[in-house]
Amino acid sequence: MQLTMLKTKLHRVTVTHSELEYEGSCAIDGVLLDAAGIREFEQIHIYNINNGERFVTYAIRAEEGSGVISVNGAAAHKASPGDLVIICSYATLDQKELATFKPVLIYVDGANRIVRQSNTIPTQAA
Repeated sequence: MQLTMLKTKLHRVTVTHSELEYEGSCAIDGVLLDAAGIREFEQIHIYNINNGERFVTYAIRAEEGSGVISVNGAAAHKASPGDLVIICSYATLDQKELATFKPVLIYVDGANRIVRQSNTIPTQAA
């Protein structure tokens, strides 16, 4: 059996640009791409915290250290500058791979700079 698992998450990054007249995709600061292990042209899922939109596109590399998160093309209708979004990628793993697999979770500040990395989600107190 194979399972589709969360591979990486960029948690609460801020959209810096929304470019309708662009070929498509989402430009992401290269530092964030590398830290998360997201490859250029890899499929990503974007979840907009501000408006509830959920959509799929692919990642392209923005300048390293720029803090850029640019939602482009048709997806620009789903996110605006200032929106907080979660960007995820997924991987399909077999049972052997699942035994040692850990996701990469990246947390940022308001300027999309990494403040923390983890491979577990903190549990909420009851």
